[in-house]
Amino acid sequence: MDRFDEMSRRRRRAHQRLLELKSGVYAAFLDMERAAFGDGALAKRHKELIAVGISVTIDCESCMQWHIEQAALAGATPEEVLEAVEVGMEMGGGPATVSARFALEVMERVFGAGSP
Repeated sequence: MDRFDEMSRRRRRAHQRLLELKSGVYAAFLDMERAAFGDGALAKRHKELIAVGISVTIDCESCMQWHIEQAALAGATPEEVLEAVEVGMEMGGGPATVSARFALEVMERVFGAGSP
């Protein structure tokens, strides 16, 4: 199992455990997530791209993986994801360029080795 599969497995396991525990806070978070990422004035694709940039800026690897995957599922192109990563780099400065390395690894996994 590679790093990305392990991260996904751990995320699914924690999600399931929090549901089993009937966490009210987690349930509220999931409701907020559905409301935040649903289509509105901005399409889900655009919202996921925003989240990609924020994820790079705050250096959240799990967030980068999740939102790059979700952006791709919502129809984002590799070029769009790369630009979102670049916006995160600009907003976060030098430290965010380190985070961008992980985002590029996720992009390669999601879109293939030939992605930008």
